[in-house]
Amino acid sequence: MANYSVKTDEKWQKRWDETKLYKFNKENVDKKLYCLEMFSYPSGSKLHVGHWYNYGLTDSWARFKGMQGYEVFEPMGFDAFGLPAENYAIKTGIHPYDSTMENIRTMEEQLKKMGAMFDWDYEVITCNTDYYKWTQWLFVKLYEKGLAYRKEAPVNWCPDCNTVLANEQVLDGLCERCSSEVTKKNLTQWFFKITEYADELLEKLDGLDWPEKTKLMQKNWIGKSTGAQITFDIKNHSDKVEVFTTRPDTLFGVTYVVLAPESPLVEKLTLPEYKEAVINYQEKTKKLKEIDRLSTTNEKTGVFTGSYAINPVNGKEVPIWIADYVLFSYGTGSVMAVPGHDERDFQFASKYNLPIDRVIAGYTDNDQLPYTGPGKLVNSGEFDGLDWEQGKKQIVESLSSRQKAENKVNYRLRDWLVSRQRYWGAPIPIIYCDNCGTVPVPEDQLPVELPYDVDFAPDGKSPLAKHEGFINTICPKCGAKAKRESDTLDTFVDSSWYFLRYPDNKNVNEPFDKEWLSKMGPVDKYVGGPEHACMHLLYARFINKALRDMGYITFDEPFTSLVHQGIILGPDGNRMSKSKGNVISPDEYIQNHGSDVFRLYLMFGFAYTEGGPWSDDGMKAIVRFVDRLERFIETFTETEHGPSTNEIGKDEKELNFILNNAIKSITQDADKFQFNTSIARMMELLNGLYQYHSNVSTANMAFVKETLKKFVTILAPFAPHFSEEMWERLGFEYSVFKEAWPKFDEAALVKDTIELAVQINGKVRGKIEVDSQMDEKAIEKFALEDEKVQGYIEGKSIRKVIVIKSRIVNIVVG
Repeated sequence: MANYSVKTDEKWQKRWDETKLYKFNKENVDKKLYCLEMFSYPSGSKLHVGHWYNYGLTDSWARFKGMQGYEVFEPMGFDAFGLPAENYAIKTGIHPYDSTMENIRTMEEQLKKMGAMFDWDYEVITCNTDYYKWTQWLFVKLYEKGLAYRKEAPVNWCPDCNTVLANEQVLDGLCERCSSEVTKKNLTQWFFKITEYADELLEKLDGLDWPEKTKLMQKNWIGKSTGAQITFDIKNHSDKVEVFTTRPDTLFGVTYVVLAPESPLVEKLTLPEYKEAVINYQEKTKKLKEIDRLSTTNEKTGVFTGSYAINPVNGKEVPIWIADYVLFSYGTGSVMAVPGHDERDFQFASKYNLPIDRVIAGYTDNDQLPYTGPGKLVNSGEFDGLDWEQGKKQIVESLSSRQKAENKVNYRLRDWLVSRQRYWGAPIPIIYCDNCGTVPVPEDQLPVELPYDVDFAPDGKSPLAKHEGFINTICPKCGAKAKRESDTLDTFVDSSWYFLRYPDNKNVNEPFDKEWLSKMGPVDKYVGGPEHACMHLLYARFINKALRDMGYITFDEPFTSLVHQGIILGPDGNRMSKSKGNVISPDEYIQNHGSDVFRLYLMFGFAYTEGGPWSDDGMKAIVRFVDRLERFIETFTETEHGPSTNEIGKDEKELNFILNNAIKSITQDADKFQFNTSIARMMELLNGLYQYHSNVSTANMAFVKETLKKFVTILAPFAPHFSEEMWERLGFEYSVFKEAWPKFDEAALVKDTIELAVQINGKVRGKIEVDSQMDEKAIEKFALEDEKVQGYIEGKSIRKVIVIKSRIVNIVVG
């Protein structure tokens, strides 16, 4: 009777721990494979299906690679700072540190019960001082390099979370965490200069083994545009309007200029009689979501400032408007409007009766305005008749001579805003001194510890600003009284470098040893959700490159190869959430069937990179598969001393074919995270074993045992506890994970005979089995002589016989 259960899990987890089976061996660093799952946030006290789907299945891939001879480094830790713990503290009164550490202890135990081969000696917890000391060190190094700076800027503000959000944390105008409507607010904030690396972040993407969709998302987010920056003078005013355009060939068609409502120029340029309308429009714009402002379908609105810009190519005065479809955070915050050749400008000009001029003639007669395609310049003075590409070049050259234009590359990417007005994060290591100005905390004074006794009720200011013991300090330069920065760092800063700390997590003198990290980095396989494409993954690439340029690391990219797991949805097809009541806990399934059955089901029931709605309909098939294999091994151990021979007959060749086909397919599929097909091949192999062993009196027991040995070996990464148990029952030495991954025998995949379908006038009428070495003529003769085929062709003339070897014979009769 089958008896695999959680007790089996406990037995082998204890044995693995006692024998330190999964300890990373530094002596084998030349064979290292750094496999990393995105670490979790301990906002809840229990693992859910999503954790299992990420960690359990990636662990199977890592085990598989370990059996192939790699020295696998698979660490685990916790992304422990952040809003959820602070919000929970506000709600319950339980301190964020206490709730976070309690959750971590629970999750550590659950992860260990998963049976993954994490080496816990390398654990990192980002809210501990031995980690965030080095997060602060990273900030200081970026500051010293000119890559961290402070400025006042309009920022995304979540009124419910009472904190600033990066652009990437605003989804459709809403806070990604609490879904509150995000507003704009002017604050003095700290930024990381990620734009300094825009070109390299873009150019190096193509060399990465990453999903194409993710690479495209980053390319679009970086948003490189090549064009020109044009300077418009302003009538009766010393200020100027700078615009970036990819179409300088249309400059003669500019009939108005538009400023973003947030632009500082608006106040300067608005004439008194227009001020009331402009202010009202600005207030109205503040309430709009960014996505709505950029929408191509929404009606375009705007207000005239009363001022005029002067077109640098022809001296024409054009009105300066403000409109919500221009954002101050994009480009220069100003655009030149060419309604004859831009659909958005055309709609705006049509609504407000502004001129619409043609300056590009298409290559066909059917080019009604607005025309946005290529063509020749018209109504463009000395540039008439030029092809549009020539026109771009010559117009910019002409204006450059008068310092009115320059070729420029623009990016959608904005610098990374890292200030947060919250408590539960790493304090920004900056001191403000009346004598010395902004002073970074010296390395020997790090970490700047987060005080425990803080009132973290949100009021729009950093809770640390209210803590006298924290905020008041001494300037490390002059010794005068000074103030600490009260903001904390965005938690994405913590996760932007954690992969560098894992291999050297106990280093107290530096964040990591450069020589050791050069051997351990970069991460060879990184697995996590696609939702991090334009945040964590982009930030980690930036930090990696900045540290490389500062001489601390030697490699260009943090993650050589990336896999995104799909999302396991609730049974209702929606994302799992407590509020929807559709969260699936793995606990009951594991208690009833053992962790390996649950792991196998996650592999078999879903395509790994796709996921899908939860259904346990297929769980029974996995339970049956495990039970059948265990029963087969029990039966075999009772009969294994039966007949054995070195002779290989037809039945042995058939089973050997199934075995080697399974090894070949699983080796290829598992490497690509195609676990569902891997499990299917194992089920086929088990069926083959039952078929072969059905006649115990003729079965070759030595052959069966060798087949079982290889079977359990290839099953081991996918069902580690169960496989260890079966390995022991078969009498092999501990552990199955010390066994090398088997290689398939190509010769065994060449069958002595092959089965061919026989068609007569396109309809399948039977099958024939022929020698695999037969040539086409011999196969044709064999097919025509087949008794069943004879019944269909008797009395008819054979017009043609088509033989497609190893597939089909098609007989055409008249």
